[in-house]
Amino acid sequence: MRAPTSIGPGRRAARALGDRRAYPNRRWLSALLALPVDRLDAFLSEADRFAELEHGIRERQIAGGRRSYAQFRAPLELYAMVRALRPDHVIETGVSSGVSSAHILLALRRNRRGTLHSIDFPTAQRGARFSRRDSPVALPPGRRTGWVVPPELRRGWDLRIGPSEKLLVPLVAETPTVGLFLHDSRHTPRHLAFELDTIAPRLEPGSIVLADNTVWTGRAFPRFARRLGASVRRRGRSDLVGLRVPPGVLPPPRGAGGR
Repeated sequence: MRAPTSIGPGRRAARALGDRRAYPNRRWLSALLALPVDRLDAFLSEADRFAELEHGIRERQIAGGRRSYAQFRAPLELYAMVRALRPDHVIETGVSSGVSSAHILLALRRNRRGTLHSIDFPTAQRGARFSRRDSPVALPPGRRTGWVVPPELRRGWDLRIGPSEKLLVPLVAETPTVGLFLHDSRHTPRHLAFELDTIAPRLEPGSIVLADNTVWTGRAFPRFARRLGASVRRRGRSDLVGLRVPPGVLPPPRGAGGR
């Protein structure tokens, strides 16, 4: 059997999105979900049929003055994860333009079940034009959090605006389970540890936990994985990492995350 590679189904969608980094890494996806590549390829091929939607996201970015815009690098893998896991609840911290949100929402719609709960604490662009002084995820003038998410995907989206330090705890208290969690908010060891500790009691065996930009968060994610007895899976050479909660694992106690 031929080993999975980082190319294949999903390339058409990635090209329409206009970001070569979005070519799906099938090896990472298969290892993270513990599922065969052919099953995951079916979901990635499915995403190719939404190339028009991807092109629309790209057009909205360009219209907002963002021909080169920081965005989540694995949107198609996110889509396949949600399709495969069929979670009732997904939580993400950090939205910005909404590339990750759009793909989660699209997969939930295809599943005909599940809710995306998103938290974002937006930063506004300082002037009429984007400059080096601006955060890479600063909102363009006249845009709001999730501004590239197509209107038809917004129904049922639980979008909460404010710092996750204030919003994540009550959100988790309202949420019975978390099938997928994505950290893409403030990237410090302390903050990532706080988010992981907060969502831990709602994780079930087989749940997926992702964290982006871990070059800035030190040992917070590996320590969390070690407490779970889970393997950290890195997406290629990037600093996007994930883990799958092993079978029979009880949630770690809050406050044990470290820095």
